[in-house]
This record gives sequence, C-alpha cells and structure tokens, in this order.
Amino acid sequence: MYESITHGIRIKVEPQYVEEQSSPDDSYFFWAYTIEIANQSDAVVQLKTRHWRITDAHGKTEEVRGPGVVGKTPVLDPGGSFTYTSGCPLGTASGIMVGSYQMQLQDGSLIDVAVPAFSLDSPFVIRSVN
Repeated sequence: MYESITHGIRIKVEPQYVEEQSSPDDSYFFWAYTIEIANQSDAVVQLKTRHWRITDAHGKTEEVRGPGVVGKTPVLDPGGSFTYTSGCPLGTASGIMVGSYQMQLQDGSLIDVAVPAFSLDSPFVIRSVN
C-alpha cells in the first residue's frame, strides 16, 4: 500500500497484477489499482482532473490527463472519502505510476493533490539481491 497526504487530502493506492488479463508471451501485462481519496481537511473539495505519468521498465513514459476519475468528479465533504478501481497495461513486466489530482475548493480556487509513486510489479520480474 502506498500513501500520501497533500492539503489534508489522503491518497491510498493499492496496485495488483491481474494475471487473467495479461499475456506475458505477447509482452502485455495488466494491473488494477484501487485508490481511496479521503478528505481529512476542513474544506469541501471536488476532484476535477487527473494527471498520470506511467513509466515502463524500459524507461518509456506516457502521460495521461483528463477530467475526473472513472467518469466521475466526486465531491468530498470533510471526513468523506471516495474509492475507485482502474487499470493500466504495460508492455513490460514492471513499471511505475505517479500522478496528481486537481481539486476545486468551494471558493473556486484549485489545489493539486499528489498521488504517491507506486510500483507495478508482476511475478515475471526478475529481482536480484545485492
């Protein structure tokens, strides 16, 4: 589990390799990740946009930007939370994701909330211990 807190917004990420949606022989590896966004601040916030930087084991990076998450722009009252699951394919057996959400406060101002970097590791990753 990976976790960060920015402006009182806690982000928890739990990635999971999805074997049944992967095809290692075809260099296709798929992960699901579940994210919990918890508002620990005193302000009402609304998630407006997302930004992801996804890097595979060869260093190839893809940036993804768009409105909301999984088609939603949830409003979180103080103490409220929102959980969703999405997915990410890669052409390598491992990679890393990092990102941010842009949230809007009731007064219209915007804040950026960091999503911690999280590792995408499959059982096909060869690890060496130094």
